[in-house]
Amino acid sequence: MSSLDDFAEAKLAALEAQNLRRGLVETARGPHAAATRRGRRLLSFSCNDYLGLSQHPAVKAAAVAAVERYGAGAGASRLVTGEHPLYRTLETRLAALKGTDDAVVFGSGYLANIGIAPALVGPGDLVVIDELAHSCIHAGARLSRAEVRTFRHNDVDDLGRKLDGRRALVMTETVFSMDGDRTPLASIAALCAARDAWLLTDDAHGLGVVEEHAPTPLKMGTLSKAVGSYGGYLCCSGPVAALMRNRARSFVYTTGLPPAAVAASIAALDIIASDPVLCARPLARAWQFCAALGLPAPESAIVPLVLGSPEAALAASRALEDRGFLVAAIRPPTVPEGTARLRFAFSAAHSETDVAGLAEAVRETCLAYS
Repeated sequence: MSSLDDFAEAKLAALEAQNLRRGLVETARGPHAAATRRGRRLLSFSCNDYLGLSQHPAVKAAAVAAVERYGAGAGASRLVTGEHPLYRTLETRLAALKGTDDAVVFGSGYLANIGIAPALVGPGDLVVIDELAHSCIHAGARLSRAEVRTFRHNDVDDLGRKLDGRRALVMTETVFSMDGDRTPLASIAALCAARDAWLLTDDAHGLGVVEEHAPTPLKMGTLSKAVGSYGGYLCCSGPVAALMRNRARSFVYTTGLPPAAVAASIAALDIIASDPVLCARPLARAWQFCAALGLPAPESAIVPLVLGSPEAALAASRALEDRGFLVAAIRPPTVPEGTARLRFAFSAAHSETDVAGLAEAVRETCLAYS
């Protein structure tokens, strides 16, 4: 199979030449946003663990108890024997949190978004997506075989021009994962209601931090970020949930989540519902950072520092690592060409002192690359 290896090596060489090749780096995470890499302890500002709940004692204890009672894995798809008793509790909690009749938990956020659209629309229908929406939203839209159009980022008027009277599914994010800005949800929801378009909002980076409340029929999100565990979900009406359990291929044909992940999510959602002070902390830390550097006020716990070239982003990331901070360089194709960046993710696990130290390091090292 030398031709296969030759093909792979040529592709890798091309990525290397553009500073776009990526590799895995073993990272041991711990409490208080700690991350150990290459034998060195760093303070991470790259994790999406916005509330630090992956390290919370109650969340970890719930996962351990679930393993002891139900085992390490689900054993089969949920429609076969993988529907362990914890699932119903989790879906009930999610529906109550989002104000819907029901919820469906998927194996991941990616699996949710590649399953939802094909279960709702198909050939002859229309999907309209914000141009900066996550890759899995675009992937799910293409799998539906409906016509796919994009609208200019957060541009409600352009969205209106793209709708043409056909059955339409509109897909966007509440908090955009790379820029940290928020969608004008009330305006988009009103437009979709007036045009009878079905609106799906991906709340992966908003849940538990800057949640939006609008009459959205399809509320998707993840359990792997602020919730600190793993999985994806769709909160929706009872009939739509039943349809997903029957027709969403990424639900039907995949093994259920391990009991530990489901139990951890239940415990984390209980904390989110009961501790508004904790939930307010990530945004407060992001505000502190931006104020210290004279950056625009953030809309979420995500703050980008756009540097332009992959080389500049990599150099800035290395400079911060030398100062003890883990901030990953984000490069194309994750972000558009010419917008390689550092992406700072703030957490309730960060102290004010942590953020002040990061701001000083950025001022002294990274601003030279911008």
